[in-house]
Amino acid sequence: MRTLARRSRGTGPLALVAAVLGLLLLLAPAASAAGGLSDAAATLKKGQVYVAPQMLDRFSQAQADALTKKIEKADKPIFIAVVPDAANKDTVLTDLRTLVGIDGVYGVWRGTGGFMARSDRGAMAVGVADRIGGAVARADKGDINATLNDFVDQAAPQTKGTGVNHSTSIAWVIIPVVLVALAGAGVFFLFRRAKKRKEEQARAELEQLRRVVDEDITAFGVELERLDFNPGAADADDAQRTDYSNALDSYEKSKRLMAEAKRPEDVKQVTEAIEDGRFQLATLAARRDKRPLPERRPPCFMDPRHGPSVKDVDWAPAGGAARSVPVCQADADRVAAGLDPAVRTVDTEYGPQPYWNAGPAYAPYAGGYYSGFGGGLLPGLLVGTALGSMMSTPSYAAAPYMEGGHGGHGGYQDQYEGGDYTGADFNAADFGGSDWSGGGDFGGGGDDW
Repeated sequence: MRTLARRSRGTGPLALVAAVLGLLLLLAPAASAAGGLSDAAATLKKGQVYVAPQMLDRFSQAQADALTKKIEKADKPIFIAVVPDAANKDTVLTDLRTLVGIDGVYGVWRGTGGFMARSDRGAMAVGVADRIGGAVARADKGDINATLNDFVDQAAPQTKGTGVNHSTSIAWVIIPVVLVALAGAGVFFLFRRAKKRKEEQARAELEQLRRVVDEDITAFGVELERLDFNPGAADADDAQRTDYSNALDSYEKSKRLMAEAKRPEDVKQVTEAIEDGRFQLATLAARRDKRPLPERRPPCFMDPRHGPSVKDVDWAPAGGAARSVPVCQADADRVAAGLDPAVRTVDTEYGPQPYWNAGPAYAPYAGGYYSGFGGGLLPGLLVGTALGSMMSTPSYAAAPYMEGGHGGHGGYQDQYEGGDYTGADFNAADFGGSDWSGGGDFGGGGDDW
C-alpha cells in the first residue's frame, strides 16, 4: 500500500509544527465532545471500518473484515463506521472526521436511522458522496452489508488520493519531536513529491484519454471514407466541396492536436474539432441527398461518435431520475422501443463505465464536444454524476476549464487530495463542500443517477 502523503494547511515549518501540536492538544477533548466516537476514530486509523459492539448483531465482524479488505484493495481513503442510535445524527459525520483527521470519504450507518456520507473537497467532487450514499440507501432498503458494499463499490472509482499507511499516520501523531526536527527539509520534500504526483497523474490521465480520443478520431475518419465524396465529380457543387473541405480540415486538425497534447486539458480542443467536423459531414450528406440542412445541435449524449443529435428525449438509466437529453435518431428509436441506448463506455480500473462516470479526467473530453452549446448544458445533462457534480461547482466555472483548462487540475483537486493527514487544523466547512448541511441528511439528496 502506498505511503500516505501528509500536508498541513500552513505554508512553512512553523505552521507544520503548530498543526502537529494542535492535533495533540485536541485529541483528548475531541473524543469527549464527539459523543464517544474515540474508539471508532482509533479503529478507522487502523482498518478504515468500525463496528460498534452494539451493532455486531446487524453487521458482523466477518462482514466488516470483508469490507475492510475491499477498501484496502481499492487503496482509497474511504472510512466506514456502523454506530448505534446514541451517536448524534446532526454531528456524527463531522465529529468522526475531526477525530480521524484524514482527508477522505466518510460513511456512517447510525442505528435505525440509516446511512449517510460526506467527503472532503480534495477526496471527491462536491456532493457526490451524499448522492451516492442516498442512492444505495434507497436501493438496499435497510440492508447494512449491501448498502456499505454498494457505497464503496461506487465511491472508490470517484475518490481521489491513496489509502492510509497506518504505521506512518500513527507516528505522525505520537512523534512530533521527530517531525519538528525534520520540518524544514520535510515540508520541501512533501511539496515536491506532491507536485511530482500531480504531474504523474496528469500524464496517466492524458494517456487514458489518448486511447479513447484516438478511437473517436478513427471513427470520424471512417465516416469520411464511408461518405465516398469526390470533390471533382460532375454532381458536386461548391457548397458540397466546402463542407467536405471543412470536415477534412477538422479531421486533420484533431489528429494534429491529439499528437501535440501535453496535458489532459488539451483534449478539449481535439473533441471540439471532431464535433465541428461531424456537423460538416452531416451538412454535406444532407446537401447530397437534397434534404433540408441540419440544425446545429449538440452531439448525441449517449455517444458523441454518433454525430449531431436530432431530438431531445426523456431518458433515465436504471434506478435514476429521467431528464431530457439530446440523442441521434438511432438512440431515439431505441429509447422509444424501451431498449437501452448505445452508450459510450470507457475502460477503467473498475471495468467499463459510461464516459460521464469514468472520473474527472473525462471532463475535457466531454467539455469539448459540448463547448459550443452554452456553458450550462453539459452540467445540466450530467446532474448526479461525477462529471456533473464537478462542472456545477464554482471551482469548475472559475478554472481554466471554461477556456480549455482542465478543471481536475485547476479546481478542487488543487486543494487537498484524499488521504492527506490534515489533523487539528481541519476546517469543517470544507467537509462535503458547499452543500454540506451539518444536519445528518440521511438518505442523500439531489437527483441520483
